[in-house]
Amino acid sequence: MTLASNILENHTTPTGREEAWRFAPLARTRGLHEVESAILDRPSLKVAGSGSGFSFTLIDGRESLSKTDDVVVLKVRNGTSHVQELKIEKNAVIAEPIFLSRDLSGSSVEVAEASRLVIRAGSHSQATVVIENAGAMTLAEEIEILLEDGAQLRFVTLQEWSDETVHIGRHHAIVGRDATFSSYVITVGGGFVRLLPTVEYAGPGSSAELFGLYFATANQFLEHRIHVDHAIPHAKSRVHYKGALSGNGAHTVWIGDVFIRAAAEGTDTYELNRNLLLSDGARADSVPNLEIETGEIVGAGHASTTGRFDDEQLFYLQSRGIPADEARKLVIRAFFMEILSKLALPEIEERIAATISKDLQGVEL
Repeated sequence: MTLASNILENHTTPTGREEAWRFAPLARTRGLHEVESAILDRPSLKVAGSGSGFSFTLIDGRESLSKTDDVVVLKVRNGTSHVQELKIEKNAVIAEPIFLSRDLSGSSVEVAEASRLVIRAGSHSQATVVIENAGAMTLAEEIEILLEDGAQLRFVTLQEWSDETVHIGRHHAIVGRDATFSSYVITVGGGFVRLLPTVEYAGPGSSAELFGLYFATANQFLEHRIHVDHAIPHAKSRVHYKGALSGNGAHTVWIGDVFIRAAAEGTDTYELNRNLLLSDGARADSVPNLEIETGEIVGAGHASTTGRFDDEQLFYLQSRGIPADEARKLVIRAFFMEILSKLALPEIEERIAATISKDLQGVEL
């Protein structure tokens, strides 16, 4: 283990009064947010099988691709000596998804672990990367993703953790000229999960789509804090996250920050968050933000809704003879399928849908 120092010298432990931490129950992080707490340097990702067009290796971890002031990410950088690197070759077209999963052998929820991954998508490459998180651990994570010019990358991260897990991480993508980045963050497990999907652009013609789905049950805390930094002209972004909550103490947080800088003329952006409250005692916080420094844009907008069922949908289903309880469950499944169907990975779609259906059992809707 190593103690946070050096890179963290000018940082202090968050107290919960900071904007970035104001929703998070800090008592539940098992010390991941504390500057001086210990963290184990253990690369925990493993690749499933083998294939051509990519490599998965361990490289020196002294350098980073991006800047950050997040205390947990800085702890990860300071507490790790190596980075796991997934490198997709230039012009490679990889038809089958590349699956990465967690090696939990020797892990314990009592010992906080750090994990760093760099994904490099070579110019004009095409690939899908799926990260599967399951089991129980205490994890501080940083994933940096670099898309070179013309690359197309679909990035899927699945949080199917058990209730004992604490997971705090940042997924930062740098999108090159004419490159396309599609992110899918699916969180249906974990006691405390706080993820920061962030994007910056490195060339015009670049595009990013950030999709997310989360389902919180009793006493779960799930936070997704998105930041899209438009500093390059003629780039596009779309953010669409959907969540549902059921059970006393279920709490979700969605923050969507889009910053359009003065130089980012021709920007086209829109962000949307929808939350479905299934029971009393659940809380959903949703905060969309737009900061615009130039009027020379294609478009910029945001929307956020939080509420219960769509009465028109329920009436339609019940008018077709479907009982009220079954009609409500069908509405919930349809609510999520809008995001799940975009994965185009039938096995994962079915697995996540089954998890949601299981969580709905016994819920009075």
